[in-house]
Amino acid sequence: MNETTPARHFEEAAVSPRATPAVRIDPAKLAANIARMAGIAKAAAAELHPHVKTHKSVEIARMQVAAGAAGVTASKPSEALVFVRAGLPSVTVAYPLMRKEAAAALMTAAKGTGSRLRFIAAHAVHLEVLEAAARETGSIAEVFLKVDTGLARIGVTAGSGAAAVLAHILAASPSLRYLGLLSHAGHAYGAPEPARRAEIAAQELAQLRAVQAEVAPVLGLPGRISVGSTPTCLGAPVQRGSDELRPGNYAFLDMTAVRLGLCSPEEIALSVEATVIFAAPGRAVIDAGSKELSSDKGAHGTGGDVGHGRIEVVRGGQSHVLTVARLSEEHGVIADPDGLLAVGEQVRVLPNHACAVAALAPRLWLGDREIAVDARGCTD
Repeated sequence: MNETTPARHFEEAAVSPRATPAVRIDPAKLAANIARMAGIAKAAAAELHPHVKTHKSVEIARMQVAAGAAGVTASKPSEALVFVRAGLPSVTVAYPLMRKEAAAALMTAAKGTGSRLRFIAAHAVHLEVLEAAARETGSIAEVFLKVDTGLARIGVTAGSGAAAVLAHILAASPSLRYLGLLSHAGHAYGAPEPARRAEIAAQELAQLRAVQAEVAPVLGLPGRISVGSTPTCLGAPVQRGSDELRPGNYAFLDMTAVRLGLCSPEEIALSVEATVIFAAPGRAVIDAGSKELSSDKGAHGTGGDVGHGRIEVVRGGQSHVLTVARLSEEHGVIADPDGLLAVGEQVRVLPNHACAVAALAPRLWLGDREIAVDARGCTD
């Protein structure tokens, strides 16, 4: 079909017409994904502390807790504050705090709701911030030492001596309490082979054990081992000795998870509904661009040249898979060599990275019911 072709009637539109673009969550798929990870954690005798950056929704966090999660994990302090104020039983702030005021606001809110706060530190400055805030609010800051096990982002490394330095600071402060070691093997997103993911998970635990041995002479107790990433929790055996798991993406899943073999497209709970607004030879254009789908091709930049999303259309009982080939801010261009899509048709796009899509969304639709993105815009 091209721009001069009269509009045609299509017999098998993907969804019924409604306002687009819209980020929609399939309730049954969401519930199944939540239950699946809860079962994995239970079988491993590990607590589940899922990362809420995936959905930023208090309602979905409560669904995860109802399914067995011990608490949740957040990133920036403003994001964590939303879930503390909502009274989630435990909130792990898996991001180093650099401002005493932000830490103090969290501690004050936790006193009001009863939420348990847990922080991380990978540098003496992080501990100084937490100590100052704890003194100001009359709190005890519970702290994990963050360990870099291969992602090369934030964290002390085994054998560097940095962990022991931080351990001495922890041991000397009455306002700080050592909880254990925390890591994120995000580099597993670049490992499509199950054997390689299992190797990364095993290496992660081995490095955490090595750091544990370095801090034990100072702190005198082993502390907890907290690990987290959907590829290592869902796509590799959970390592014996992991006390808790902190995956996030598993709740929605996305095309990155499909490429890693963690799920099928049918198990993805989140999609972006869009309307075809133009068609020409070889392409169709939808009303969802980078402001809805994001330009992210995979967590930690691991997607490569995979396009910007997947669309399935059915014609004459046959399924056809199309790719969102490129994006502008408000436009998505679909490679459509056979002219399958018609102007006015609505489609579902399965995104590369569900977490980025949810963060951009002004609202989410759980089935046909609108729910809030409670922590939208919480970036400080």
